[in-house]
Amino acid sequence: MAKKILIVDDEASIRESLAGILVDEGFLPVLAESAEEAFPLLAEGDIDLVLLDIWMPGMDGMEALQRLKADGQNLPVIMISGHGSIDTAVKATKMGAYDFIEKPPSYDKILLSINNALNLARLEQENQMLRQKAGQAPTLTGNSEVMVRLKEQIARVAPTDAWVLITGEHGTGKELVAQTIHRLSGKGQVPMVEVNCAAIPEDLIESELFGHEKGAFTGATTARKGRFDQADNSTLFLDEIADMSLKTQAKILRILQEQKFERVGGTRTISVNVRVLAATNKNLEQEMAAGNFRADLYWRLNVVPLMVPPLRERLDDLPLFVEEFTREFASKGFGRKKFTAEALQAMSSHPWPGNVRELRNFVERVVIMNPEEEISRATILGLLPVRTAGPHGVAAVEPGLYRLKNFKEAKRAFEREFLRVLLQDHQGNISQTAEAIGMERSHLHKKLKALDMEES
Repeated sequence: MAKKILIVDDEASIRESLAGILVDEGFLPVLAESAEEAFPLLAEGDIDLVLLDIWMPGMDGMEALQRLKADGQNLPVIMISGHGSIDTAVKATKMGAYDFIEKPPSYDKILLSINNALNLARLEQENQMLRQKAGQAPTLTGNSEVMVRLKEQIARVAPTDAWVLITGEHGTGKELVAQTIHRLSGKGQVPMVEVNCAAIPEDLIESELFGHEKGAFTGATTARKGRFDQADNSTLFLDEIADMSLKTQAKILRILQEQKFERVGGTRTISVNVRVLAATNKNLEQEMAAGNFRADLYWRLNVVPLMVPPLRERLDDLPLFVEEFTREFASKGFGRKKFTAEALQAMSSHPWPGNVRELRNFVERVVIMNPEEEISRATILGLLPVRTAGPHGVAAVEPGLYRLKNFKEAKRAFEREFLRVLLQDHQGNISQTAEAIGMERSHLHKKLKALDMEES
């Protein structure tokens, strides 16, 4: 969209010549012959920059600039004058003008000034958005019993300097837990330094963590601080800690114990004061038994263990997540969607092996793919995976099954659902399904008839 430039000048020739140049450069000029005429145009709120003459009858440019700033207008303003002086230029700049250009204006200079001012305004807007985003501290969603307990644990450990080992499956929110601990700590006013141990190649991880000196290896043209150095007097978050090699684990252990290290290619010992938070989706006790993780590193990191529960163990929180995600996607222009109670119940029957991350992606898919404002159960069932295997490979069952009071009815309902899913997996082939579940074909055939199920 073309940027709209307001030209305020009592000289028609200046207005018209500037307007012609701006049109040629892809801008949209708006003309006013006085400050009084300009303010109603500014009130419409779609002006991107103002070219403002100083010497005009009625309200002059300096008065107009003062009023514009007093009104809270953050627009870049470039002053233009045929009677300029250094004092006037300094005064205009102190009052908030971006630039001061003498008449007759050099069109190359004024275009350069306009483009620079617009770029600066864009950067300031981006910085403001980033500051606002940074001010919105991430929060842990959920009021389920397990989440209340986790929040209580975080509240107790965060103000201390204790190291924390955060475990949990992929997509449960381990990084968010680490961010919350750091934010609630005494070091929360400085950034937390994060390292994804799984994303760094083995031959670069030492340089990434400890830094390197100039000439330490090919391509090391300058000295560089490592993440431990950057995290001095702050928090270092080591994500996917179990994905480091045993060699790197040994070096990490020494540094964690001594809080001292040398950069790659260096001999100078650097001392730091770092609080370490570590996270992994793996079972470290099993990794130790398999020889993939050092026991001494485990015991050093595991001062305070925190386990982030999977979504299937906190399905009471699912509606809160759905509400949070739909609100987020609505702010991105996808439209505000409402999930019916039946739709949420259907979603609760899914085991969510990808946890909150999978749920977020699913909600985004539903919001994008469905124009209706209300999301129904049928829509959810149409988009959920056909087989919703639970954590141990067992098909998830509708929550309504557990409300059946009669054991015989519950058993029949389970058998129907179990066989329906297996038949679907084998495209309705009775023989393959019977072989898969260890049943004679004739027995399966009788069971299907007894359950009033179609053999297709």
